[in-house]
Amino acid sequence: MSTSASPRTSYDAVVIGGGIAGLQAALDLADQDYDVLVVERSDSIGGKMISLSKVFPTLDCSSCITTPKMSAAAHHPRIEILTSTTVEAVEPQDGINRVRLVKQPTYVDNHLCIGCRLCEYACPVEYPDPFEEGLGAQRAIAVPFTNAIPQKAVLNPDYCITCGACIRACPTDAVVFDQQPEPLTVEARAVVVATGFQLNSTRLKPQYNAHRSKNIITPLQLERLLAPHGPFGRVLRPSDGKVPDNIAFVLCAGSRDQSIGVPYCSRVCCMYSIKQAMLLSGALPLADLTLYYMDIRAFGKGYEQFYQNAKAMGINFVKGKVARIEPAEDDNLRVRFEDEENGGRVVEATHDLVVLAQGIIPQPDTGDQLAVARNADGFVRRPDGARPAWTGTPGVFVAGVAAGPKDIVDTIVEAGAAAMEASRYLAQTPAAAPAAAGQPEPVSQS
Repeated sequence: MSTSASPRTSYDAVVIGGGIAGLQAALDLADQDYDVLVVERSDSIGGKMISLSKVFPTLDCSSCITTPKMSAAAHHPRIEILTSTTVEAVEPQDGINRVRLVKQPTYVDNHLCIGCRLCEYACPVEYPDPFEEGLGAQRAIAVPFTNAIPQKAVLNPDYCITCGACIRACPTDAVVFDQQPEPLTVEARAVVVATGFQLNSTRLKPQYNAHRSKNIITPLQLERLLAPHGPFGRVLRPSDGKVPDNIAFVLCAGSRDQSIGVPYCSRVCCMYSIKQAMLLSGALPLADLTLYYMDIRAFGKGYEQFYQNAKAMGINFVKGKVARIEPAEDDNLRVRFEDEENGGRVVEATHDLVVLAQGIIPQPDTGDQLAVARNADGFVRRPDGARPAWTGTPGVFVAGVAAGPKDIVDTIVEAGAAAMEASRYLAQTPAAAPAAAGQPEPVSQS
């Protein structure tokens, strides 16, 4: 394994995205003796899954599933990893894909950094921690999170005050304030697009007033509150540190809504909300938990039983579309909804914490620059239903949520399918010249 800023110039396959789909596809290809480069835009591999508390419907530890995959990829002799790297373009030509990359500056030399974190301890500046979804604090220079791979410090120039404390504390002189973006070009016969997803903005529904209250939170924020290594060590209300005792989930807060341009179902919102409510029931046994829903879509194996178990635990399911959320006294929130099970009358209820079940949308830079077409919803188009990983571009395949909303189980299955399609393609196409070590070909700046 290598996390070098200067990979070889030629690979059998490049996997774009270091989340669970990208890691699974890379491992499946590498286990077949193909040389694989994993490119990840973030400062660590692991994707969204590494930040989750548990997974549904088994309630297994999410980190316990993801961390071994991260470690296996990091130590695989056939896999190289580039973090903090963006893909500028994929250019297919004559059976070879030229992948143009930019290694973004982290202002730390990864060859010299030993992950001791002395720079982090010395840094006097803190800012909202992105890994903790803004709920915790991070130093301006720090290892991204506890089990990040690679375990290398990253400096955030937006918050650095150039006081030099990190330079003085570093025992290996790894801090480099003048580091610049590094353009790279690599070639590969196959490319797997596993760019994942993002959640849409809570501001898309202005009537929910998410910008007016810290106690209207996202599902990823709740995941961090529920995690045993989360920012507060337990579930607390962000505005004042109060232990919440009346919590609401608003389902379809960012899906199945033409008015915000997301007409489709995101598939996982019902289930992750039920999972989070069940975990809250264990963490806060005296709390009242309410899920406002239009329809419960428990479609997978064991999912319906999971839903029934939640009801048996005393979690309250209210069929009704939430029309408005208003801040109230004592940092509480008034939820106005149409109660469909009681004649459609408009009802108001007060909660001290509200979770918006946001919808899944594609990453904005997954499209023409990656040599793939998008469907009407913006996800990677798959023209052949019998080949779910094929994008229509020779040698370019797709895995995971980049192709559409799905749960973790289906994501891993599709990653295996993408690796199978890619390996079959590699077996049927002539191999390139042996990969040469050394500096990659610079990308033209014109």
